[in-house]
Amino acid sequence: MSRLWHDLVRRILELICVILVLIPFIGCWTVYYKHQTAIFCDLKCQLAIMVVYTVLYLALCKIYDAFCVSIQRILELIYSQLLAVAMTDGFIYVIICLFSSKLCNIWPGMVAFIAQTVLVCIWSFMAQKFNHMFFSSQKTAIIYDMRQGLEELIRKYGLDKKYDVKQVMQIQECLDHIENLHEMQTVFLSGVHSHERNIVLKYCMMHKIDVFVIPRLGDVIMSGACTVHMLHLPMLRVSAYKASPEYLLMKRIIDIVLSLIALIFLSPVLILTAAAVKLTDGGPVFYKQIRLTKDGKPFRIIKFRSMRVDAEKDGVARLSTGDQDERVTRVGRIIRKARIDELPQLLNILKGDLSICGPRPERPEIAAQYCEEMPEFALRLQAKNT
Repeated sequence: MSRLWHDLVRRILELICVILVLIPFIGCWTVYYKHQTAIFCDLKCQLAIMVVYTVLYLALCKIYDAFCVSIQRILELIYSQLLAVAMTDGFIYVIICLFSSKLCNIWPGMVAFIAQTVLVCIWSFMAQKFNHMFFSSQKTAIIYDMRQGLEELIRKYGLDKKYDVKQVMQIQECLDHIENLHEMQTVFLSGVHSHERNIVLKYCMMHKIDVFVIPRLGDVIMSGACTVHMLHLPMLRVSAYKASPEYLLMKRIIDIVLSLIALIFLSPVLILTAAAVKLTDGGPVFYKQIRLTKDGKPFRIIKFRSMRVDAEKDGVARLSTGDQDERVTRVGRIIRKARIDELPQLLNILKGDLSICGPRPERPEIAAQYCEEMPEFALRLQAKNT
C-alpha cells in the first residue's frame, strides 16, 4: 500500500507541475498568439495545440528526469524542468510561425517562459519539501566489490534524506550473512560481479527490496543488445556500435545548423573574449592542440587560450590541475569557470571534427595512458567526440 500511495502522490505532483507550466502558455496564447491567423481561432485547433504542448512537455520531462523529485537535487530538478519547458516553448513557437506564415513576435513567449521559470522553481522547492516531509528515509545497504565510497556520494548529493545507510558490506560478507538484508528497503550494488550480484538480486526480489546497480563495463555493452530468436532459443545479439546512414546524416545536419546558430548568437561573446585574451599578455588568442576523434583520427582542436604561452615548454603532456594550476592566466580562470574557452570548438563541429553530442576528445598521449590502465577506454573512439 505504501508503494501505491507513493506513486499516487508522485502523479499528483506531476499534474500540479503540468498545470503550472500550462497557465503562462495559455495566457500568452489567449492574449496574443491565437490572433495571428484565422486558423488558431478554431476551437479544435486551439485544443490540438494544447494537447501537443502537453504531450511534448511530458515526453521531454521523462527524457530529462524532470519529475524525479526524490533522487534529484533542487538545482538539477530546476535545470531539467527548464530544459523541457524551453524546448517545448521553442517547438510550439516554430509551429505558430509556420501556420502564421511569418516570424511572430517572440516577446509574449519570452514573458510566458519567465513566468514558467518562476513557477517551476517554486514547484521544485515545494515538491522536494513535501516529499521529504511525507516520506521517511529508507533503510539502505551498500554492497561493494572494489568500488568503495558510495555512501559519501549519497551524502554529498543530499540523498541521505531519502536513503538512510545502515549497512556497508563487501560482497563476500554480504553473501555469508545475506539474511542481514531482510530489514532493508533499498540496496545499492557497486561494481559487483554478475554471479554474486545475481544471488543478491534474487534475494532482494523475493523480499521486495528495491535495488540500484552501478553497472560494470559488460553491463553497459549488454544494454545495447537486441533480442533475436535462433535455434528456438531467445538470444541477445551484441555487436560493435554502428549507426545507420540516416541517423548520421540527420546528426550532421543538426550539428551544422546548431553550430551556425550558436556562432551567430554568441559572436559578441567570442569577440570580447578574444580581445581579453589578447590584451592579457599579447600572446595568441587561440590554443590549438592535437586530439583524437572517431576511429582514433587525429585533429586539431581550437580553444581560447587560458594558459601562459610557455605552459608546456618542456613538451610533456599533462592534465590541468584546475583553479590551482599556476599556468592558468587571470582571464583564463574566468573563461574556464564559464566554459567560454570551449566556444571556438563550434568551428570544429562545423568542420566535422566534433559533434554536439559525444564523448570528450583526449590527447593521444593521455589516451594512451588511459588505455594502459583501462583497455576498454578505446571503445569511446567508436563515436565522434564532442
